Amino acid sequence: MVDERRAERLLSLTGLTPERLRHGIAEREVQAAVLEFLANHEPDLISAADALGTTPEALVAAHRSLSQ
Repeated sequence: MVDERRAERLLSLTGLTPERLRHGIAEREVQAAVLEFLANHEPDLISAADALGTTPEALVAAHRSLSQ
């Protein structure tokens, strides 16, 4: 249920569609949008970092790098 709400919020706030996310994840702009979503909500950022085996700071740095 939490993941479902998070996914709906991701799509709503980024303007991405499930298809665009699925097929465009290798694109810089899609990656930046997802990382921006995470960076703007600390609980999601921490959860994603834990799931990926990285730090929240690394995800924020990746967002900065992609957004330049």
